[in-house]
Amino acid sequence: MENLLSVAFDHLSSYDGAKIRKGLRQVEGLLATICLSKRDKDKDKSAGAGSDAQQDENAPKNLAGISDDPAFEQFFKLQEGFEWNVALRLVNTLDRLLAKGNDGQNDLLILSSLDLIQGVLILHPPSKILFSREMYMNMLLDLLEPDFPPAVMGATLLVLVVALIDTPQNTRTFEKLDGLLTISSLFRSRSTSRDVKKKCIEFLYFYLMPEVPSIPSARTRDSLPDLLQRSPSKLAKAFSDAPREGRERRDSESVHTRSQEEKQQLLAKHLNSVDDLVRDLQGNTLFGGAVS
Repeated sequence: MENLLSVAFDHLSSYDGAKIRKGLRQVEGLLATICLSKRDKDKDKSAGAGSDAQQDENAPKNLAGISDDPAFEQFFKLQEGFEWNVALRLVNTLDRLLAKGNDGQNDLLILSSLDLIQGVLILHPPSKILFSREMYMNMLLDLLEPDFPPAVMGATLLVLVVALIDTPQNTRTFEKLDGLLTISSLFRSRSTSRDVKKKCIEFLYFYLMPEVPSIPSARTRDSLPDLLQRSPSKLAKAFSDAPREGRERRDSESVHTRSQEEKQQLLAKHLNSVDDLVRDLQGNTLFGGAVS
């Protein structure tokens, strides 16, 4: 797997669009192999089981469904450090693409990079800590400028959601960089497409949800595979300034976590209809009734 990543990283580090595209496809192929490997094995075991096997094949897989696969475990371990971390390489590639300006072909590369970043953050949640750094969070906010096509804006909003889930430290960086102003302005702008406005609303619903402690210091949860409950990765430790023991850790978590009321007040500085959003969030059992 190291050889595959090395070749892909060489292509991603290029300034040539064709080589970058090849590197993105190589990363996509690797991630697809990891996600589908266990499904293929399960399909072989259940061959001849008829319609039940077909339904199982089409069922979506979550992290718990692939965490015991050797390929996924090897990939996860490689992501623990800087050398083989895919998310870090992708955000650096995205940075170079942004410097080239936006034309049709470059926008497609940006879109592919965003899709892969989203996937990598889901497969390796500790990599989210990259976006606690202002330079990387700013990169996402830059992609919400009106110069970019709606598809890029929509993909950026999805990456933002994934980057902020269970990582309040990133949310504080987002707030510090006037991310709420950026999202609110995008939503209010007449030039913003209907689809992007819808994604802005979905993002704001997500933002107003209750927060849990950051991944680098998260407590064990039954919903996470054992592999994801190990000690924090080297990557997470490098970007996290949270103390590691006892009361200091709990105090740090409380500093990084805001209540729903606090976030509501922050958002109200930029948007008038925050109370309506909160009522919808509480009354319509959005996100599976996660908010009460």
